[in-house]
Amino acid sequence: MKSFLIAPILILSFTGMAGATDFEAVEARISGLVPDMSQVAISETPMPGFLQVRVGGDIVYMSEDGRYLVQGRMIDMDTQVDLTDQAMSGIRKEQLANLERSEFVTFGNGDSEYEVLVFTDPDCGYCRRLHEQIDAYVESGIRVNYLAFPRAGIGSPTHEKMVSIWCADDPQGAMDIAKSGGTPEPASCENPVAEQYELGKSVGVTGTPSILTFNGDIIPGYVPPQQLRERLESLNGDGSE
Repeated sequence: MKSFLIAPILILSFTGMAGATDFEAVEARISGLVPDMSQVAISETPMPGFLQVRVGGDIVYMSEDGRYLVQGRMIDMDTQVDLTDQAMSGIRKEQLANLERSEFVTFGNGDSEYEVLVFTDPDCGYCRRLHEQIDAYVESGIRVNYLAFPRAGIGSPTHEKMVSIWCADDPQGAMDIAKSGGTPEPASCENPVAEQYELGKSVGVTGTPSILTFNGDIIPGYVPPQQLRERLESLNGDGSE
């Protein structure tokens, strides 16, 4: 797939095809940019004259006549709903659906009221701050599932440290050591660290910690325990921010 990530907001003007009002004009234009049309899904938007185009994990917009392609966020100013993020949440939910729970490093109870995924890096200051309060998250009714996101990339010392965590006999204990500034005992095994790192990039993680719900909502950055619970209540429709 050719990347659409050229600029924060991009409008391309195409000649011809003016007057078309169905998906065919958009499909024709996109087919020239995307080799695999099975990765494309086109749907209507609340904005007259424009269609939403999902290309793999990206969302862009095109005019119904296929002439204009727009990259950016669509926000309903009446409701303050970010329609682009809403669409991206659906994509993230699909990508998270097949995760193997046995590949998480988990803190919390199986009957917790809320559950989150946290892409983490043991050498990240705010990740350590979050982990220092892990008991408070658990006491707030939040189960924390860590996934690996070594910011320095695959093959870095942080990546090797995370492999040691995931391969430890006691991953939770190894995570405690790493998050306190120590170095877990070196260990190696078949592990999901690289796969989780790539997943993080594909769902839009750019920094750590990044908190996600299984519904695809993303909450970037460090959020204290009580505020995180309030945010989860709001997303679940049983509280307010």
